[in-house]
Amino acid sequence: MFNAHLSLAPAVSVFAVAYTTVLLAELVGDKAVYTIAALGLRFRPWPVLGGIAFAFAGKMLATVLFGKALLKIHGHWTSVLSALGFFACAIFIWFKEPRETLGTTAAGRGWLYAAVISFSSLFFTEWFDTGQIAAAALAAHTQELLWVWFGGTLALLTKGVLAMTVGVKLSGVIPERFVRTMASVSYCLLGILSLLQIFAS
Repeated sequence: MFNAHLSLAPAVSVFAVAYTTVLLAELVGDKAVYTIAALGLRFRPWPVLGGIAFAFAGKMLATVLFGKALLKIHGHWTSVLSALGFFACAIFIWFKEPRETLGTTAAGRGWLYAAVISFSSLFFTEWFDTGQIAAAALAAHTQELLWVWFGGTLALLTKGVLAMTVGVKLSGVIPERFVRTMASVSYCLLGILSLLQIFAS
């Protein structure tokens, strides 16, 4: 029992890091917030939540599988690529401009229609953003694919629920400058840790 607890602790840490880093990245000027808020105003909440949940889970699965592909690169290059990914996220977030509000979608015609529209609006847009780059780098660095996927998906769902409940006022709840700074510093630290792993080995 004690040994099982010890083996679970690193995985939980990876989950926490994945959740925090992806959530910080996604809260900085992300137009998906406006998309989800618009969907929440047009449709009932449960079909929207179901649609975006499948969309986020699918996108994070593709991201983690990309991180798994990076594991096939031998030597120290995995740590180098992970570090570059984290540093790129820090730069993109720091200089990222807020997005304009998106137009709303057409009115719904039932829960299935709302779920499909919600899924399509999120799954087929905003690929390879900073949150996904960070998740792929974290998956390659830690090799804890399941926990990175779970933490990243939960972070995206958290953003989705906040967008549905708070709407476009989400950006006013937490100052964007604070989130931007915290996210950039977090990614820089992860990049440094990735590089330190090369010297440690």
